[in-house]
Amino acid sequence: MLTKMTEADWAVALEVFRASLPRRGDKGRDDRLFLEALHYFAVNNITWRGLPDRYGHWNSVWKRFSRLSQSGVFEIFFDHLASLSTSAGLVQMFDSTTQAVLNHETNEPGRFLEASS
Repeated sequence: MLTKMTEADWAVALEVFRASLPRRGDKGRDDRLFLEALHYFAVNNITWRGLPDRYGHWNSVWKRFSRLSQSGVFEIFFDHLASLSTSAGLVQMFDSTTQAVLNHETNEPGRFLEASS
C-alpha cells in the first residue's frame, strides 16, 4: 500500500485543509505537522498515546482532531478533496475488519463462506 505523500500532495492537502477550517477560533500552530500526525496515526494504526513526540504531545493532537471533527471540518475537507479528484467516484472504502458468518450447511459458527463463481 502506497502511504507516502509527495510535496505536491501535501501542498494540495494543506490548501484544502485551510480552506475547510472555520473562520473563528484559535488557529493551529502548524497545519502541516498536524496533518502529518493524522496521516501517521492512520497509516500505522496506533493509539493516540503511541504518536511519536515529533508531532507534539499526543493529547494536544487528539484535542485538535476531536474539536475539528465535531465541528464538521473533516467532512468538508474530504468533500473538497474528492471534488478535485477525477477518480473519487470510482474509489470505495472498505472496513478492514473481517466478519465470520454462520455456515448454514454445517451449522458451524465462525467458518468463512467462499463466494461461488
